[in-house]
Amino acid sequence: MVSYGLGDAGTGLAATQLGFYLFPFFTGTAGLPAFIAGSLLMVIKVWDAINDPLIGWLSDHTKTRWGPRLPWMLGGSIPLGISLGAMWWVPPGGIGQKTAYYIVMAILLMTAYTSVNLPYAALSTELTEDTAIRTRLNAARFTGSILAGFSGLVVAAGLLSNGDSGFIAMGRSTGSIAAIATLFSCWGLAPFAKKARQPVQKSEPLPLQIQRILRNQRFLQVIALYLLLWCALQLMQTVSLIYLEQVMHIPKNLSKWIGPIPFQISALIGLQVWSISSNRFGRVKVLYWGGMLWIASCLFAMVLPPLSSEILTTSFLSLNNESLKIFLLITTIFMVGFGASTAYLIPWSLLPDAIDADPDHPAGIYTAWMVLIQKIGIGLSVQLLGLLLSFSGYQSLINCSNANICLNQPITAQVTIRICMGFIPAVLVCLGLILMRRWPEKEAHLKATTT
Repeated sequence: MVSYGLGDAGTGLAATQLGFYLFPFFTGTAGLPAFIAGSLLMVIKVWDAINDPLIGWLSDHTKTRWGPRLPWMLGGSIPLGISLGAMWWVPPGGIGQKTAYYIVMAILLMTAYTSVNLPYAALSTELTEDTAIRTRLNAARFTGSILAGFSGLVVAAGLLSNGDSGFIAMGRSTGSIAAIATLFSCWGLAPFAKKARQPVQKSEPLPLQIQRILRNQRFLQVIALYLLLWCALQLMQTVSLIYLEQVMHIPKNLSKWIGPIPFQISALIGLQVWSISSNRFGRVKVLYWGGMLWIASCLFAMVLPPLSSEILTTSFLSLNNESLKIFLLITTIFMVGFGASTAYLIPWSLLPDAIDADPDHPAGIYTAWMVLIQKIGIGLSVQLLGLLLSFSGYQSLINCSNANICLNQPITAQVTIRICMGFIPAVLVCLGLILMRRWPEKEAHLKATTT
């Protein structure tokens, strides 16, 4: 459990920092327009999706004494750390040169990311066939991911409090953590990976893979749920710092502490609660509980009043309107994180059921296609965010005479940011809950109780 939890620490750290900071980094520090920043995020996700089926197929057909998955994790660990660090450097030149650099780095980073994350994710199905243990493995996975993401956000908040120059130091430190955590995970998982269930060794062309997937109704249901929940989560993460600084008027030196860190803490707590509850009451029931809380907090975040003056230390201690607004904001962030933690746990806990429904159990293929479709959807959602902000009159740093002017966004941009933070994610989560009404729940909690 500990070794498996470490396996998602590196990729979870990368995903968390990219999700929260990359769009503000592109539009602020790198000075790219919102449309180009959104397009870069789409390139990152689409390339990440394109290489998933290839690496999934290759890992299914890799033969070593440690099994088919660990060699890919080992090979991708060091490139993951290096490319993650290089992503936060601003190259010299104009918009064209910077865009070309970030495209190249995105391709390198996402190739390394997939080489580690996809074979690792397939292991949760192959290490055991017990549904309750699979749920615990995924809980350990996302516990490690959230703890690593939380650590990375603490480091980032400290380094970025003094200005944008901290991005380079952040990239170096988090890149090192990502590589080291992945190597330790491989070392701990090696004895178990040798004895894990092996995928069926047969070549299957792409058309047959697609036919296999389309025949598996359980898988189609899982991937649709995963797509909806993660598009909602990714949209909120991408726009969250912009929402805090330019809509709620939280100063930049405090926004890194007030936003991402409470979210990660509450998501970590929620992950443990939902993991225990899903084995006791059922995964779909837990999904409904967490989803309803997520929807309510999204809608509440959309209508929260902004601060009317700059936050001072005394504002947290004295009883006034500003301190009440801060309390409501932080409470809402905790609620969002607690409810959204179901997006980490439940779809991946349901995926093994879909894989077991296929007689060949090709975990690599199903994992690859799940991640591929999810990443394409997320890429389109962040591209949509860039388009919406551009059409709303949102001003990035390159369009401003100084950075402070950009904090006073036009009302159309502020309304758009609120919609992306609240209404759109709430609709996506609601659709996910409707989709799961007829899921044939494999009662892991009853099996665990009987055992």
